[in-house]
Amino acid sequence: MSLKILHPPPPVSDTERPPPRWAIRLAYALPLLLLPSCLWRLPFALHFEMGQIQDVGMPPYWVSVPYVLGLSVLTEATAILAIGLVRGWGEVAPGWMPLIGGRRVRPLAAVVPAVVGGLVLTVLFTDLPLSDGRRLTVYGVVDTVDYSHDAWEALATVCVAPTSLWGPVTIALALAYHRRRRATPHTGGCPAAPAGG
Repeated sequence: MSLKILHPPPPVSDTERPPPRWAIRLAYALPLLLLPSCLWRLPFALHFEMGQIQDVGMPPYWVSVPYVLGLSVLTEATAILAIGLVRGWGEVAPGWMPLIGGRRVRPLAAVVPAVVGGLVLTVLFTDLPLSDGRRLTVYGVVDTVDYSHDAWEALATVCVAPTSLWGPVTIALALAYHRRRRATPHTGGCPAAPAGG
């Protein structure tokens, strides 16, 4: 028995129409892109500040542990849901789901939440650097966090920077899903001859 960590592309029979290879790769890469930020966040649950210099104290453990763990799990679960945009379970609801199990998923029922979510993620995780250690965010101009050493700041940047791709990747996957689902399925037959010709 061999352990398969990397999945091969789904067979053509898994989806009504095969998704583009770039979409498959992006969908499977998204949870891996977000994993460094989730792992980087975990020490904060135990009040290890990862080199950050903060004036505000840390919350008690009964708040920080469930919050940080829950946020990391929610991030990865949401990223894994994006795989449904390139797999068959994004087109037909799995049978174990109550009420909708086994039914076809309407394309807009997947596209609209994915695009809206992608837009929200883009706004939340995109900021513009300004001078004097400030950044322009959706919340206004905010001060950046200071670090005790440049190595801590570099580690934070490497781990957290991929989250800015989360929204645009989700939108791209949703648009590819919409394009694929609205197209008529290929039947394999010859096209009909034009009338009157």
